[in-house]
Amino acid sequence: MKKFWKWKNQTVINQETQEQTLERTLFLNGTIAEESWFDDDITPKLFRDELFAGNGDITIWINSPGGDCVAAAQIYNMMMEYPGNVTVKIDGIAASAASVIAMAGTKVLVSPVSMLMIHNPMTVAMGDTSEMQKAIAMLDEVKESIINAYEIKTGMSRAKLSHLMDAETWMDAHTAIDMGFADGILAGPAETPVKNNATGPMLFSRAAVTNSLMDKLAAKCRIKKPETPERSVDSLMERLDLIKQYI
Repeated sequence: MKKFWKWKNQTVINQETQEQTLERTLFLNGTIAEESWFDDDITPKLFRDELFAGNGDITIWINSPGGDCVAAAQIYNMMMEYPGNVTVKIDGIAASAASVIAMAGTKVLVSPVSMLMIHNPMTVAMGDTSEMQKAIAMLDEVKESIINAYEIKTGMSRAKLSHLMDAETWMDAHTAIDMGFADGILAGPAETPVKNNATGPMLFSRAAVTNSLMDKLAAKCRIKKPETPERSVDSLMERLDLIKQYI
């Protein structure tokens, strides 16, 4: 079994009180459940046992492109059930299923150069029309369950979240905070939080980019009709009288 997570215990010193505390840190790197978890009772149990093996607050570092949404849902539930505070720190990317896990954080912090992406769930199906309809219905239900996690964290409407997922939306750190997916930006002890001086949100939508490109191509390929010079009524009457002379 290939584990996609790793625990590390380290001593943290409070800068104000100089008190030392043991911090439990979980690292989620790479694809979530690439080789196991689905139809597997051992992997989820192992993750749960390791999570509840200790107590106190935990920190989760996420750098993952996503993976199995069922595994992500179970990890999300375990984190929500954990009695201590859960601080999520996104230092690279939290895309797809990884973004669902991030929503379980009591506090979600993002690196100034990190990205967060949400989109519709995907699957591979084979069979007749009945099987395809079942797969579509299943994906619809999975999407609704994912929206539940986003809705709890952001307070955004389900319709708005659904549109963002349809468009495969990428967010930079400031946009993730503005939209409620994150609570703050990662900063060192002596650093001042970065102020967003951008004139607008840095939000990337694949659907919006595609539509914009298609509009530009259509405009380039459109053939303009030759402009017909405007003529006054008097001018037309003069031409008509001239024609009559030759009839």
